[in-house]
Amino acid sequence: MAAKPSIPKGTRDFSPVEMAKRNYIFNTIRDVYHLYGFQQIETPSMEMLSTLMGKYGEEGDKLLFKIQNSGDYFSGLTDEELLSRNAVKLASKFCEKGLRYDLTVPFARYVVMHREEITFPFKRYQIQPVWRADRPQKGRYREFYQCDADVVGSDSLLNEVELMQIVDTVFTHFGIRVCIKINNRKILSGIAEIIGESDKIVDITVAIDKLDKIGLENVNTELREKGISDEAIAKLQPIILLSGSNEEKLATLKEVLAASEIGLKGVEESEFILKTLSVLGLKNEIELDLTLARGLNYYTGAIFEVKALDVQIGSITGGGRYDNLTGVFGMSGVSGVGISFGADRIFDVLNQLELYPKEAVNGTQLLFINFGEKEAAFSINILAQVRAAGIRAEIFPDAGKMKKQMSYANSKAIPFVALVGENEMNEGKVTLKNMETGEQKLLTPQELISELN
Repeated sequence: MAAKPSIPKGTRDFSPVEMAKRNYIFNTIRDVYHLYGFQQIETPSMEMLSTLMGKYGEEGDKLLFKIQNSGDYFSGLTDEELLSRNAVKLASKFCEKGLRYDLTVPFARYVVMHREEITFPFKRYQIQPVWRADRPQKGRYREFYQCDADVVGSDSLLNEVELMQIVDTVFTHFGIRVCIKINNRKILSGIAEIIGESDKIVDITVAIDKLDKIGLENVNTELREKGISDEAIAKLQPIILLSGSNEEKLATLKEVLAASEIGLKGVEESEFILKTLSVLGLKNEIELDLTLARGLNYYTGAIFEVKALDVQIGSITGGGRYDNLTGVFGMSGVSGVGISFGADRIFDVLNQLELYPKEAVNGTQLLFINFGEKEAAFSINILAQVRAAGIRAEIFPDAGKMKKQMSYANSKAIPFVALVGENEMNEGKVTLKNMETGEQKLLTPQELISELN
């Protein structure tokens, strides 16, 4: 017997019902993006490794899926290189391409390549899959969709404000209660400066970003391993564990960071975003969280993360400001800010909380039972009228036992069936059966359409 097929760990198949739910997510996010003036683009699944490498930090580079060159990729290698068994070095020799890790770096590449065609500020959104060679676990997949929105070519903090409004609007539509967490990389740089470890800003932010996952003690251990002094770590504790209202946190930071110009700039930016949002009537809470670091190296200003309040799962949206990303592709001076909705985690949250509206997952509304050749020919004509009226309908393709056809309707949760026999054909009508109540009505095609609409 043939072995049962399987799929790679960290990937998933999606059934028709699951795809209906996923499309509800994508369509909701897409509609909100359109509401705020964003336009859609797409980029290839694979990018040149030279585009991807060095943009996500050392940890991110390790998680890139590399694509093996076609042809005789060993021909350019020496025996010494082959025998060295140096996987990283060998991969660089015969892998020129990789699957995209996120949508932001490919977007930066797109902006540079198409700069002559783009009107700035450029507001784009992108809904496509990304791949990470990560260890699969609950809520963490190797293949997953991101739903990004970015604005490039504008330094205005009004862009940050709008993106937070988008986040609030989307999760309000979904009915998911969330906490929107914000911070600023300039604040983190200021903290590194006043504790005397400016050159270790990346190490500090990568470690702090793991606070939720590994706890304070393990974060401190990681900081020590990176060569940060015990004195500096001690100074860091009260800052990263700062509590109180957003206003109280900002007031404390102004005192703590008084000697750091960059730190105060971060406080000023955060204060503007929070004050502006406070009068806009957001439905969800927004919190200044100094433990939020967003480990990616390219963030330079405001950073965001969204946590679901009623489900234990990682962040379901994230993003931030990056002032120099296009510079690595030869186009400096273009500032950008963006967010990314994690569609797969949102899918899991909506499932756990059973928040999908019924109409979002309904497929076929009406099934015509097939009693034979003449009845099917009569039904097809009415079926065309029903579909023209926007009603999702189908006919069972084979004339067979009614029990089988009814079972088909039940398995697909089709709420109505249309019965057409000799009496119905003589009267030019259809018997409509409600599958939930069992109620039956004899209707003209127009009455049938009105009833279902």
